[in-house]
Amino acid sequence: MTERVESAGGVGSDRVVPAVGTVLAGLALVGLLSPVTRSGVDALAVFAAAGLAAAAVGAFVLRRHGAIGKRPAGIVAAAASLGALLLAGYALNRGLVGPVGFGPVSVPTVVVAVLAAGGALALGVAEAVGLGDREVLTRTRLAMGLGVVGAVGLLAAYAATFVVAVPAIVVLGTFSQTEEIVLSQLGMAVGTGAVAVAYLRLTDRPLSFLDVRVPSLRDVGWTVGGLVALVAVLLAISALMSAVGAEQSTHSTAEAAAENPEILLVLIPAAVLVIGPFEELLYRNVIQKSLYGEFSRAGSVVVGSVLFAVVHVISYNTATVGAVIASLAVVFGLSIVLGALYERTENLVVPALVHGLYNAIVFANLYVTYA
Repeated sequence: MTERVESAGGVGSDRVVPAVGTVLAGLALVGLLSPVTRSGVDALAVFAAAGLAAAAVGAFVLRRHGAIGKRPAGIVAAAASLGALLLAGYALNRGLVGPVGFGPVSVPTVVVAVLAAGGALALGVAEAVGLGDREVLTRTRLAMGLGVVGAVGLLAAYAATFVVAVPAIVVLGTFSQTEEIVLSQLGMAVGTGAVAVAYLRLTDRPLSFLDVRVPSLRDVGWTVGGLVALVAVLLAISALMSAVGAEQSTHSTAEAAAENPEILLVLIPAAVLVIGPFEELLYRNVIQKSLYGEFSRAGSVVVGSVLFAVVHVISYNTATVGAVIASLAVVFGLSIVLGALYERTENLVVPALVHGLYNAIVFANLYVTYA
């Protein structure tokens, strides 16, 4: 059996992670080589992002060849990749770069830069905390598998809505938009709940895996504090995006509510009774908790929040790519709070209540606005 031998520089058999990190950081750099559409301070954001991507490439290369240790290389690569990710997202959102044409096709290469920088960031963190190739592969497989579970949960909600709607059409013939919302919420409960139960069965987990119990006084405190924290995080992120001029996409529910505010009278109670409980069941109790076996608790909250944000892309897909990314960043930030609440209390009721009450407040505010 071959033993893993590491030199003082931190180089041993684990060379795949820095190699892949080099490729991803390099892709981020290439993706930022798009034509800059503005000059001055705005253009500096693009150049700075490219410089940070180049720094991440350098850190991964030096790590792979033993010039610097695993931990310092990972810290530099992660920090540089994070900076490149944020600045590339900002450049995309603000339209600071133009697409690159390939014949009749124009490709927004900065999208590639955002995705690649995100991957490089993850590998930089893996290097910084000392994970080896096999550990990174195991965690990647787990995260991807649970991402599929999240996506299947979304598709199951749509499928269940269709199944529920068929007999309703037979009985009613046609139904109003408000009745459609009722059916969609019922479908979400049935579909998401079915996927959660199926996951437990397929992975041989008992029902006790579900952390559902009557909230204690401590849980009530976390619920109140969590709701305040969720609103505070939203305000902080929104203020930051407003300060830098970042454009956000409008949620599909808000667009529908602008045309028919009456649907909000259904969505307000549904937020507490359906949306909060069933989304948290799948994304916190099933997905986040399943990550605990391989990731740290903090890492599980972050990875689970990334998956939660990615699945929500369908709710914001009517805007530009840059605006969608900004909206998903907000969803990610809110999900971090919900994930932290679940991790701290280990009671699904707490994040479910916070999530539901928060959505109910948003819907109530929309109703006051549009009614």
